Amino acid sequence: MSKFFIKTEESLPIMLLRSREAVMRRIRPFLTKHDLSEQQWRVLRILDETGPLEPTELGDRCMVLTPSLTRILALLEKRGMIRREQHPTDRRKQIIHLAQPGHDLIAEIAPEAHKVYEELEEHFGKPQMINLLNKLKKLSEF
Repeated sequence: MSKFFIKTEESLPIMLLRSREAVMRRIRPFLTKHDLSEQQWRVLRILDETGPLEPTELGDRCMVLTPSLTRILALLEKRGMIRREQHPTDRRKQIIHLAQPGHDLIAEIAPEAHKVYEELEEHFGKPQMINLLNKLKKLSEF
């Protein structure tokens, strides 16, 4: 092993990816059941949480690059999950809204997603989960 590298178990990027995968293994089955990708789910959740957004802001909040977001929005619009409106003051921009079928789908999936979070909390304890989320938030703001 090169003296310039730390072990993968001590590599923050690798451990973050492994942790993400451990959580997503529990979430993917119910997304698949509803024919949703992880990115589509993030878009729907962000719109549900924040309300209407411009695509640039939506992509930033969802951690989805513009080319991927364009495809995701087209698919979600085709399924009736979102709707687009012209920006009220800038005709070059759009505003993305969560449509009622999107709200309904989130309401349907929410209990399954909540169960995953409850299992994590039960496994690690609520204080540890709060601590972890706070630390990850700080890291994301670094």
